[in-house]
Amino acid sequence: MKKVYQFIVVALLLFTTQQSIIAQKKYEAPKLSNPNSWSLILVPDTQNYVKYQRNQGTLDLMTAWISENVDSLNIKMVLCTGDLVEQNDMIVPNGKNGNQTSRQQWMAVSRMFGRLDGQVPYVLAAGNHDYGYKGVEHRGSNYNTYFPAHKNQANYKLLSAAAKNAGGHPSLENAAFDFTAPNGRKFLFMTLEFAPRDTIVQWAKNVVDEDKYKNHTVAVLTHSYLNAKNQRIEKENYPVKDANYGEAVWKKLVEPSKNIQLVFSGHIGGADDFKAHVGFKVDKNKGGKKVSQMAFNAQAMGGGWQGNGGDGWLRILEFLPDNKTVKVHTFSPFFAASPATKHLAWSTESYNDFSFSLD
Repeated sequence: MKKVYQFIVVALLLFTTQQSIIAQKKYEAPKLSNPNSWSLILVPDTQNYVKYQRNQGTLDLMTAWISENVDSLNIKMVLCTGDLVEQNDMIVPNGKNGNQTSRQQWMAVSRMFGRLDGQVPYVLAAGNHDYGYKGVEHRGSNYNTYFPAHKNQANYKLLSAAAKNAGGHPSLENAAFDFTAPNGRKFLFMTLEFAPRDTIVQWAKNVVDEDKYKNHTVAVLTHSYLNAKNQRIEKENYPVKDANYGEAVWKKLVEPSKNIQLVFSGHIGGADDFKAHVGFKVDKNKGGKKVSQMAFNAQAMGGGWQGNGGDGWLRILEFLPDNKTVKVHTFSPFFAASPATKHLAWSTESYNDFSFSLD
């Protein structure tokens, strides 16, 4: 009986050790699958990070992680899907939906992305919460005050076009950035304001159709475009007029083009349900090229709308040197920061970890 007991104890120790080793092996730090690849980092809506002072450290950690991995992941571009703040122009927070004034929120998000200034370009969409008082009651925004064109020298070098915002001032709310990837492929990254006005859609079409961009791969970034059912958004109940949502942007700008191959958006979400925060679909434009359309957000992960802001999730898009394959991985520097939570740092579900190809 004693020998049986000893055998059981040894077996349990071996099992526990084996499980510990397996658990330790589950985490691997992000790395390129090919040393000649380059990366694009996609940051979801940041509004729930900045509206509470207690959540701001997570966004700070995220941008610090990007900064630390610029070389190891060959990061050449950072995109953010918009809703940079929760309220654009609020001077008295109610404490229930944030405890930071709008000025404090704008200052926080500007400071956190500021650690990337001069190091890597970042293109930030303007979302519905970045306009009006609490949510696009009108098209006035503090965006241009905290993210002027001269803020990031790495952006300024690529800036090739900018349109006037609703206040009549040229700003990065609607802008285009001419970028040549390390493997030689030419990209034009274009950001459009929330539910862009007809004049902005026409401006974007004119830019995309310019002869100098005919051989570029155009990537459009706009806040509201795709939903979690992989459908383009047709209509939303916001008070602004002259607004084009996803389906209209597709019909007026993306589908008629010959060179738009990527569309990125955020906006969507559901409390602690990752699948409600993401979408992906592929269609062909009039030029016969595939258009990969991706929605990515995480703002209600980590406790819902009043939670921690999104569990630190971001996406790593690895562009392989074959000039067509893009690998998508969803990763949280927040979880990766602690040995106790490293095993949670990767979201490997099929809707968060996949590949697609460019034409």
